[in-house]
Amino acid sequence: MSKRDYYEILGVPRNATEAELKKAYRRLAMKHHPDRNRDDDQAEARFKEAKEAYEILGDPRKRAAYDQFGHAGVDQSAGGGGGFSAADAFGDIFGDVFGDIFGSGRGRGRSRVFRGADLRYELDLELEQAAHGDEVTIRAPVMAECGECGGSGAATGAGPVTCETCGGSGSVRMQQGFFSIQQTCPRCRGAGTTISDPCRTCHGEGRVRELKTLSVKVPAGVDSGDRIRLAGEGEAGRNGGPPGDLYVEINVRPHAIFERRGSDLACDIPVSFAALVLGGSVDVPTLDGEVALKIPEETQTGRVFRVRGKGVKPVRGGPTGDLLVRVTAETPVKLNKRQRALLQDFEESLRSSSVSHSPREHTWLDGVKAFFEKLG
Repeated sequence: MSKRDYYEILGVPRNATEAELKKAYRRLAMKHHPDRNRDDDQAEARFKEAKEAYEILGDPRKRAAYDQFGHAGVDQSAGGGGGFSAADAFGDIFGDVFGDIFGSGRGRGRSRVFRGADLRYELDLELEQAAHGDEVTIRAPVMAECGECGGSGAATGAGPVTCETCGGSGSVRMQQGFFSIQQTCPRCRGAGTTISDPCRTCHGEGRVRELKTLSVKVPAGVDSGDRIRLAGEGEAGRNGGPPGDLYVEINVRPHAIFERRGSDLACDIPVSFAALVLGGSVDVPTLDGEVALKIPEETQTGRVFRVRGKGVKPVRGGPTGDLLVRVTAETPVKLNKRQRALLQDFEESLRSSSVSHSPREHTWLDGVKAFFEKLG
C-alpha cells in the first residue's frame, strides 16, 4: 500500500518553513491523539501518520532525501527500530512547547552564553554639581571576568568536559505519564559542560568580585531619581556572553540655602524691619553669584519675589527656571535701653495716629469677629 505524501499529511506547502511544519504537527497531534478520541478507531493511525511525517520533514537531512527520492529515500530511516508509543509522541509535543518557552528546543539544549546582570549605583551629588554638571569618579563593586582563567572557570591547562548527566545538551527530560518536560540540567546548570579542575582564583565561577573605577559624566540639570546608563559596565557575562549595564542613580543632597522645585529654586532671606518698611536693596545668593534684589517700601513679611533665569536648566531641555525669594522680617535682639525706649515711642505713635498702619491686623480681626458670630 502506497504512503501518502508527507506534505499532504501535514497540510503544508513543499516550501514550508520549520516553524510552519511544527505548528501543523502540533495541531494534528492534539486533534488526533488517541486519548482524546477513544471512540474513533482511526485516530491512532492518523496520529502515527502525522508523527512520521514530522519526523522526516522536521529533519533537514531527511527532508532533503525525501524531496529528491520520495519515500524511497527515507524508508530505512523512517521505518527504523523501536516501537511507537503515543505517550512518547505526546511527550514530544509538550517537550517542544515547554522547550520554546524556556529556551531549549528538541535536541538543541539551552544556550550556553549568558548576558551579565545589570547593576545599580547610587551617586550622591551637591546641588551645584547637579545644576552645572560635573565629572565624577566612582568605584562600583562588580563581578568581572576572572583574569586567571579568562572566564572559563577551569584551571590553567585544564578545560570544561561534557556533562555526564545531560550529555552536553544542557537539559534533561522529566517524564510522568503522557507528559514529558525538558528542564535545565541540575549538574551543569544548562552549560552542557562541567569543570573537573576549577580555577583556584574564581573557584570555577569564571568571574571574581572587584571594585571597578569609572568616570561618570553628569549632565547639567539632573535631579534626584534621574539615571545615567553606562553601557557594558555591569557584571561580566558567562561563557563569552556580553556584559550587563551599570545604571547610576542620582540623589541630590539637601542644600543649606536653596530648595529645588523642578527647574525653580527657592530660598528664604531675612530682612530688617526698617528695610521692609522704608524699602531698600538686599544681596541675594544664586548658584552663579549674588544679585541685588530691590525691596519696595511697606513690604510685608512672607512676600515672594521672582528672580528670572536664576534657577536650573532642565536636563531634558526647556527654559531655565527662576529663583523664588521669600523675605521674612528679622526681629532685633539684645536691645539696649535707648533702643527699647525708641521702639516703645514708635509703637505709641502708631497707636495714637488716626491713620491705620496695620492692614493685616484689621483683616485678621474681622475674620475673628465673623468666626465668633457664626458660633453664636
